[in-house]
Amino acid sequence: MAAVIETVDLKKNFGEHEAVRGLNLSVQAGSVCAFLGRNGAGKTSTIKMLLGMVHPSSGTGSIFGHKIDNEKESLLIRQKVAFVAEDKRLYDGMTVEQIVRFTKSFFPRWNDGFERRLMEQFELPPERSIRQLSKGTRTKLALLLGFARGCELLILDEPTEGLDPGAIEDVLQIVVSLVAEGTTVFFSSHQIAEVEQIADHVLMIDRGQLVLDAPMDQITEQYRRIQAVFPGPVEERDFRIAGIENVRAEGKTVSLIASHNVDSIVEHVRMLHAGSIDVVPLTLKEIFLGKMKARS
Repeated sequence: MAAVIETVDLKKNFGEHEAVRGLNLSVQAGSVCAFLGRNGAGKTSTIKMLLGMVHPSSGTGSIFGHKIDNEKESLLIRQKVAFVAEDKRLYDGMTVEQIVRFTKSFFPRWNDGFERRLMEQFELPPERSIRQLSKGTRTKLALLLGFARGCELLILDEPTEGLDPGAIEDVLQIVVSLVAEGTTVFFSSHQIAEVEQIADHVLMIDRGQLVLDAPMDQITEQYRRIQAVFPGPVEERDFRIAGIENVRAEGKTVSLIASHNVDSIVEHVRMLHAGSIDVVPLTLKEIFLGKMKARS
């Protein structure tokens, strides 16, 4: 499949602070790609560079083959991309109906039927001023403005923030339906359970660098926690073997996070005379926390 988003050694510095450090990522057409990282990891800076909102310090990137650091090509990118920002910034002086009418005038592929469906599903009040809307209702309105414009790529930054569980489920189902119709989705979220529900690929960033790039099914199938109890104390240096990403040794007990090579790791643990060995699958949240702790 063709790559919709690509970056090559992408960097962004703010003064002496390196927000993004040599980022190489690829997002395939028709995928739901989650972009994860703790606060300050470089996610928002990356998204802003992709959209031409800030210029890279070095390196490059493209969306649909258009260079992100070329002003004319950046305009072409924005014709094909819908972006819903974390702050859900809207024109407070307008009503819901006015901002919908204003936004749709810029997008010839606007889906009127989808707009009407979402207005009803999200229970948006057409005549109400935007400044009077609750946080959750503002989020729904911002998502409608992104969903209905007939884009080829949807970039979402914390899309479900402020929504109740029922509304979150509605939004996730809408995202899945858009992908089924050919839209590619690239989204940042701190809600790991939502990522597990809809993402088919995960990119994880920390301190401006990519620390995980894998399909969701590979993560599910290969990542394991290996817990073992030994007859005597062990040390972390005893577990320097391919596939081990994190080691926590406490006296006679060791807990390992493995990304692959699990059978060989278990055999190595047996050779160290472990009395008991447990191998259990890991959730994406556990993998995320393990990655962050390993880099602390």
